[in-house]
Amino acid sequence: MSRMAIRLRTASFAMLLGLGASNALAQSPAEFIEQASAIGMADIETSRMAHAKTSSQEIKDYTIEVINERTLANQHLAAIAKKLDLPVAPREKIVDKAETLMPELKDGDTFDAAYTAQQVKENEDAIALFKQEGAASDVPEIKALVDETLPKLQERLQKARALASTYGKGHQGDG
Repeated sequence: MSRMAIRLRTASFAMLLGLGASNALAQSPAEFIEQASAIGMADIETSRMAHAKTSSQEIKDYTIEVINERTLANQHLAAIAKKLDLPVAPREKIVDKAETLMPELKDGDTFDAAYTAQQVKENEDAIALFKQEGAASDVPEIKALVDETLPKLQERLQKARALASTYGKGHQGDG
């Protein structure tokens, strides 16, 4: 297994453990908003990096979609927190948490393969987080956000899986 694959797998496993640990107990709305915001911010930053590094127009188009959707979702999360007068973690804390979720990715075809594989995992984890919160929360605004966001995450998961299939092992060229 390549060092890149090991790093990506380790980062994904660490993220999964973090999500699992934070989801083991019912989260408060503030904890959910913080966790979802950090995941969104990590996804935005990783996608910005991918947009700059990839030579694939297909991946560039996907990254723009990710950045736009995650930015909108994070704005909704912030609005919900404000409306409910919830304590929101300082931006620095969310940035620090987001940085721990971002995998180290290299250039070239290995970058495209690592990014697309990471996107599959990221979307699976986000779907699990939103489904759990949707089932557990009694806050109408959060339930509405979950109802709005889940279909987008599921659609993006399908796109990520298609990209991972295309740009995974053995991909040659710029797509």
